[in-house]
Amino acid sequence: MTLRLFNTLSGDRQEFTPLEPGRVRLYTCGPTVWNYAHVGNFRGNLFYDLLKRHLRVSGYQVTHVMNITDIEDRILHEASHHRQTIREYTALYERAFFDDLEQLRFVPADVYPRATDHIPDIIELVAGLIATDHAYEVDGDVYFRVDSFPGYGALSKLDRRGLRAGARVALDKYEKESASDFALWKRAGEGDDLLGAAWPSPWGQGRPGWHIECSAMAMRYLGTTLDIHCGGVDLKFPHHENEIAQSEAFTGHPFSRHWMHNEMLSDVSGEKMSKSIGNIATLRDLLATGHDPVAVRYFLIAGAHYRSPLRFDDDGLHGAAEQVRRLREVHARLQETPRTVDDSELAQEAHAARVRYRAALDDDLNLPQGLGHVFDVVRTANAALDRGQVGEAARIALLALLADADAHLDVLRAEDEALEPELQELIDARERARGERDFATADRLRDQLRERGVQLEDSKAGVRWRRS
Repeated sequence: MTLRLFNTLSGDRQEFTPLEPGRVRLYTCGPTVWNYAHVGNFRGNLFYDLLKRHLRVSGYQVTHVMNITDIEDRILHEASHHRQTIREYTALYERAFFDDLEQLRFVPADVYPRATDHIPDIIELVAGLIATDHAYEVDGDVYFRVDSFPGYGALSKLDRRGLRAGARVALDKYEKESASDFALWKRAGEGDDLLGAAWPSPWGQGRPGWHIECSAMAMRYLGTTLDIHCGGVDLKFPHHENEIAQSEAFTGHPFSRHWMHNEMLSDVSGEKMSKSIGNIATLRDLLATGHDPVAVRYFLIAGAHYRSPLRFDDDGLHGAAEQVRRLREVHARLQETPRTVDDSELAQEAHAARVRYRAALDDDLNLPQGLGHVFDVVRTANAALDRGQVGEAARIALLALLADADAHLDVLRAEDEALEPELQELIDARERARGERDFATADRLRDQLRERGVQLEDSKAGVRWRRS
């Protein structure tokens, strides 16, 4: 099968072929650890997760680098306010980010480089750009000369005549040749050294600009040319545009052969979820209100195609939880001993669904479309299971279909949690009552468990429980 992925640079789907056969060099934009990540951030992370899982399903070895931005204007402001160094301040939010990723079943990256650990790489890159006249210094600040790079604007399809100055770069107090030039190195401000946010350089004490960090770290671990660079659509300009300019001006080689961008998560009003607006929810907020992290994962990864906007609301989360329940339920039912029946038609339907599912994923990771094919067969399979008309052939084919889907979803494996001891005791007592045919007591105990948020499902394989 041919894997086709949308390339933002070309503006269309392209057959994906890595620079080195069998190996993919993947760089994804990571968090700026100035606060807790919100679920809008995690939509991007789970898009990266889906991409990496499908590349592996397709037989590629993936080397994945995701950066940690641990120096930035907001971090300096908050660290100063809390009377901490930037390393002390960011440690809490960095740990929280990794804890959240683990709960969302994110496959870890191979390398998580911090910007502050790569200052020598950044200085070398800035010095090289100055040496080739792509950058210049003004009183300890260093800027990239945008006019020196004719291809600027190709990724974001910008008319260079209408370029505006890049976001997150302070402009007013600096003298620049052009408003579109962007900072590579910033001279240290008062007190930056006390925050651990100033380093010696050929241009004096200072710190890196935001954009140069990613170029230095990506090339440090993945070489001068990446196979895929990912991020949110909000990063196309200026961040990724600037990465391309400074990297290619330094090396003379394409920075990334393929660019992929996910759409944003919006709130119920359609506004992009953002800390600056204040319309955010963190994963810990959702878990505190009873949402299952696996359902949150399903919602973010499968609620819409990664290039389509996704609206965040409780209905969507509850719908995702129901889809997870259905997949787990049919998977559990298929563990039971099958009957000896002619189920060749159902087996063939499951085989055909596997082909359609894989084709959807190979067509720019269209997971929602692929899951439509899966759930069509799940409905048929449940009806056949109700009639006792699933034999070994269909069981094997259906389990293979679910395994294909779960290679991307990762929702079928058991929760790492256990029931509270008193709830498990109620389940055990109910099972004893059923064994003694004391059905009145069994029903009463079931009602008590339901009131405590635990639903019981009886089957030939025994009783199963789930959180309601």
